[in-house]
Amino acid sequence: MRTGHTEPLHSTAAHEHPVALYQQIKSHVTQHIADGSWPAGARVPSEQTLVQQFGVARMTVNRALRELAEQGLIVRVPGVGSFVAENKPQSNLLRIANIAQEIAQRGHDHRFELIVMQRVAASPEVAAALELEVASSVFHLQGVHFENEVPVQLENRYVNPRMAPDFMAQDFTREQPSAYLVRNVQFDQMEHVVDAVLPTAEQARWLQMPPEQPCLVLTRRTWLRGTPVTWVQCVHPGMRYRLGSRFRTESVHEM
Repeated sequence: MRTGHTEPLHSTAAHEHPVALYQQIKSHVTQHIADGSWPAGARVPSEQTLVQQFGVARMTVNRALRELAEQGLIVRVPGVGSFVAENKPQSNLLRIANIAQEIAQRGHDHRFELIVMQRVAASPEVAAALELEVASSVFHLQGVHFENEVPVQLENRYVNPRMAPDFMAQDFTREQPSAYLVRNVQFDQMEHVVDAVLPTAEQARWLQMPPEQPCLVLTRRTWLRGTPVTWVQCVHPGMRYRLGSRFRTESVHEM
């Protein structure tokens, strides 16, 4: 007959199946998010609460919450707690997205922080993208787009001066670069390419993200009558952003 000792809930399982138990905590949190019990912005139970509920070591709970944060399901605020993340915003691939407008439509605040805007000599990569001679003069802009003060896009843009001669004279804290170009420079052809890559140290720093987490890089080129107008790479933290499109197709089936 046992007396004077009680083991914590799931302690045997914790020794035999630590991975299963850690996944059990993740599933517990994920299920509450999926069924709407914990909506976006809701506070997730504290580590101590989950430790007591599941009878496991604090490091097990910490790992579960850390991975949920890395997956973008929750947001952890040091010294405050964990909260259910907002759904990932999604940009349309079939058009030139106005990120400021998209953010405003979600009821959030947009801010653009200009890092650099200057005239530079085109590197071989830039010259090839804009179909110019190496070392040709081009406009270069780099900046970060914020949604509710969280960085969601690092924009690195090169512009053909012949196609947009007034580009450098603009205040892009008032109007974002792509919106200005769409409004003032015609284009009749557009190319979008999306890659999943790890950020450079500089990109990770500007996007305030772990360097081991992947990014989605949208590379866009536009042309007018065969002449390139701009070449831009928009880097998004994969854990915070999605890229996608929805479009209508003709109901015609060819054999």
